[in-house]
Amino acid sequence: MARGEGAEQYAASLLTIKPINTEIKKMKEKRNRLSVCSKICYAIGGAPYQITGSALGFFLQMYLLDVAQLDPFYASIILFVGRVWDAVTDPTVGFLVSRSKWSRIGHMMPWIVFSTPFAVLTYFLIWYVPPFEQGKVVWYLIFYCLFQSMLTCFHVPYSALTMFISSDQKERDSATAYRMMVEVLGTVLGTAIQGQIVGGTSDCPTELDVLHSTNISKMNTSSVSLEETKQAYLVASGVICIIYVICAAVLFLGVKERKESGRNNSDPLTFLQGLWLVMSHRPYIKLVIGFLFTSLAFMLLEGNFALFITHSLGHRKDFQNILLVIMLSGTLTIPFWQWFLSRFGKKTAVNFGISWAVPFMILIVCIESNLIISYLVAVAAGVSVGAAFLLPWSMLPDAVDDFRIKNPDIHGHEALFYSFYVFFIKFASGISLGISTLSLKFAGYVTGSCFQPKTVSFTLSILVSAVPVCLIAVGLLILKTYPINEERRQSNQKLLKKILEIEADSESESSALGSNV
Repeated sequence: MARGEGAEQYAASLLTIKPINTEIKKMKEKRNRLSVCSKICYAIGGAPYQITGSALGFFLQMYLLDVAQLDPFYASIILFVGRVWDAVTDPTVGFLVSRSKWSRIGHMMPWIVFSTPFAVLTYFLIWYVPPFEQGKVVWYLIFYCLFQSMLTCFHVPYSALTMFISSDQKERDSATAYRMMVEVLGTVLGTAIQGQIVGGTSDCPTELDVLHSTNISKMNTSSVSLEETKQAYLVASGVICIIYVICAAVLFLGVKERKESGRNNSDPLTFLQGLWLVMSHRPYIKLVIGFLFTSLAFMLLEGNFALFITHSLGHRKDFQNILLVIMLSGTLTIPFWQWFLSRFGKKTAVNFGISWAVPFMILIVCIESNLIISYLVAVAAGVSVGAAFLLPWSMLPDAVDDFRIKNPDIHGHEALFYSFYVFFIKFASGISLGISTLSLKFAGYVTGSCFQPKTVSFTLSILVSAVPVCLIAVGLLILKTYPINEERRQSNQKLLKKILEIEADSESESSALGSNV
């Protein structure tokens, strides 16, 4: 009888606890739900990385050659070392962040807050021409590397902050969607600010002016214009620095970082262990190598296009507008590519989206100096830029999920795949930019000159057309061997869902046993 009464009391207690657990669950869901304001504030924090990145990508090479008037050889060293250093700091900072302790303002926020003033200062000094000639190369090398380090100290914790703003996956995905939208707009904003402020400062003559001029030698350089251009670059960098600080402040004040719970007690992977882990997964390797070639194609185009428009096409007064059109076109077409990949599959989207740029890369070097055609080509090329921006980040999660299914006992590996992908891309881009700038030296590039030899124009045509087209072809051939098609992706999603359900059931059983004990 006592046993029966005990069973009845236990059943009654379960009936009492059940609605309480339901209320607790609702309270947790409400606590994890992010407001639209929080999502926007979080997204705004991603703007500094893209704004400064687009400004440096499009204009730093031109600035070092024509404004700072460095020899192309030294400019190539700065670009190469800076990008390689940037690549190395990503996994290094990620390693340090993962081992940092919780503070009163959070786990990730201290990195973001304390790196911001140093990032702003070093970014501004990149665009300042020192009053001395000896040591100018060291100046730019130091501040370029320092800025990349400070920006990494901002962006790596910011990227990881996604895991600390909510424990609800749907809320994280929604916040990430806001972030991607703001980051794409950030690339447009960086190109617009730098281009519109700097673009109107050149007093170099056009080809029409040269035809009507009786003294060509006077027109080849302009010291007055050089000083105005230096001031314009400082003004543009100052505006971007102010936006950087505002975005960091909005992120800090508008986003609440939640303390991590359920921390894994297993020893974290070392750098070499993580490297071996990702290198042993073939779908990931094929994806990374394929996008490595296609990304290098667009990086070469980005790094040399401003010089190509200026010296090869002769659109000196309009180059900043053409660059802006490319980025606007890429931004506006991202929703189209999102629909296209969901409708026809990601591999089809890659083949169509990336190869779309090839005929226009060929056309741009075949046409005469026609401004209208240049704008049309810019719009068409921007469509492919949008695809190149979206597709790698859309396909990487599929490779990570595939690894998870094949290695269900390994947890906490997601950041490794993303950080090593960024590492490889940045490392390769440093090599490509260094080689492309060095090739201008062998072509006879004259720093500070309004007009360049024909060999320079020919070299720039190769760098924005022939080489990118070949890189795209190689990249697409490699991506054809990428094994995760739509059928396998959907199958992986079903298997992953079952794995997560099994893990959730085992956790609930463990907690139930613990409570009974």
